[in-house]
Amino acid sequence: MSVAGQGTRPTSRHARIRGFDIFGAMGFLLMGLSVYMDFFYAPTELIQGEPYRIVYVHVPMITIAYIAFFLVFLFSILYLWKRKVQYDIIARSAAEIGVLYTTLVIVSGGLWGLATWGTFWQWEPRLTFTFILWLIYVGYLMLRHASDDKERMARYCAVLGIIGFADVPMISLSVFFWRGLHPEPTNPPPEIGITLLVGLAAFLVVTVYLLVLKVHIDKAREKAEELRFQLEEETR
Repeated sequence: MSVAGQGTRPTSRHARIRGFDIFGAMGFLLMGLSVYMDFFYAPTELIQGEPYRIVYVHVPMITIAYIAFFLVFLFSILYLWKRKVQYDIIARSAAEIGVLYTTLVIVSGGLWGLATWGTFWQWEPRLTFTFILWLIYVGYLMLRHASDDKERMARYCAVLGIIGFADVPMISLSVFFWRGLHPEPTNPPPEIGITLLVGLAAFLVVTVYLLVLKVHIDKAREKAEELRFQLEEETR
């Protein structure tokens, strides 16, 4: 009976992994559909022309970045409350994804601005708050390596992750409070709205897949470091 039980666990785990890989593959297929719709389904914008198509990746990426930083905010609170390492791992992984997307948002937005407004960067409100957000969470990731005391650094990062999230609503509300290059949001035509939703769904599925993989990898790394520390203690 014990042999049968031992044989069942890997099979079940393997099935879960394969099922999750299928989920990831669906995400990348959805991403392909999004790219197709960007170029062949969505109409050419009358004023901005072809450069406007950058919006179909720009808007989904910043939306996912906001979600990632909200996860940092949420799991940082949970870590300070429960002191569970897994909460810190999720917050750290989400921060890495958020920084990646924010970097791509700044670059894609700059290219869009260069083609539309003739400038890659201006210190207008939304761009400035976005750059501040990027700096906060780059600092969050750098703080991780400021000391060998991982628990203390995790606490400091949790506090920074919570405070830093306050910049997200400032980015969203900046177009209503200050005049800048970014216009207030409007209701787009159906073809543009559908293309944006498909792009958002594609980025969301792919990001969930990558986040879960990253969390699993970091958990395995933490266990490996614990085992190595235990072995070093036993050999002393």
